[in-house]
Amino acid sequence: MDKPFAIGATAEIYAWENGQILKLFRDWVTASAVQTEARTARLVHASGAPVPAVGEVVEIDGRMGLLYERIDGRSMLAAMSAQPWRLLHFARQLAELQADLHSRVVPAGMPTQRERMHTKIGQAEALPPATRQQMLILLDSLPTGHRLCHGDFHPDNVLLTARGPVIIDWIDATAGHPLADVARSSLLMGFAQPPAGSTLDWKIRLARRWFTSAYLAHYRRLHRFAAEELTHWRLVNAAARLSENVPESEVRMLLAFVETSVGRVSYPPSSNGG
Repeated sequence: MDKPFAIGATAEIYAWENGQILKLFRDWVTASAVQTEARTARLVHASGAPVPAVGEVVEIDGRMGLLYERIDGRSMLAAMSAQPWRLLHFARQLAELQADLHSRVVPAGMPTQRERMHTKIGQAEALPPATRQQMLILLDSLPTGHRLCHGDFHPDNVLLTARGPVIIDWIDATAGHPLADVARSSLLMGFAQPPAGSTLDWKIRLARRWFTSAYLAHYRRLHRFAAEELTHWRLVNAAARLSENVPESEVRMLLAFVETSVGRVSYPPSSNGG
């Protein structure tokens, strides 16, 4: 194989034959996780959402891979970097794409958001045990939803193509509550750190904060929500994020966010919906 043309947190992307690309997962990604992504991606594609068609699961040099339809376009993140004066346009477009996903009927067989978040919070060893238990109680008090949620929705997972935006990387997709998905996106855009050896200068940090605020404001115009409920969902998402393979600098930021916020939480009554 040639060198990868894209590198992400969980996989490298290679050109493949027959109009496909190979998503070759890192060796710590389990075969069951790859099979789950393949099954989920097929379900999402069948729903009519703007996503690539998925092919076979393969194994190459002991690593699991998944074939996808090749989509020609650049990521929204790359477009933002090249055209920073269009940040407001991209923020609104991101919110509209996500709102469209959340309006879709969830195909039968999708994993559930609630179960996945329970598992992640339970595995978040960086959290003190008492705080972890508080986060699980808070999660159980929040409404259960049944909408299509991406689970890792941010500008680098949207490709801008001649046929319109295409959403990629569905390994974390679930049936769940839309606001949990929005909270996850806002955390990723606010807390995610660059690769080791690189830094975010003040101008990029300011642009990220402004972009995230514009995205949230536009999503809220499309689907009204209470600010307190978003805060609750951001908190449990931060706890769940601590179980993932994130840089130490991000771990410190997420822990600080959880520890300073948990004492101010008023627990809502359990409910269903979304």
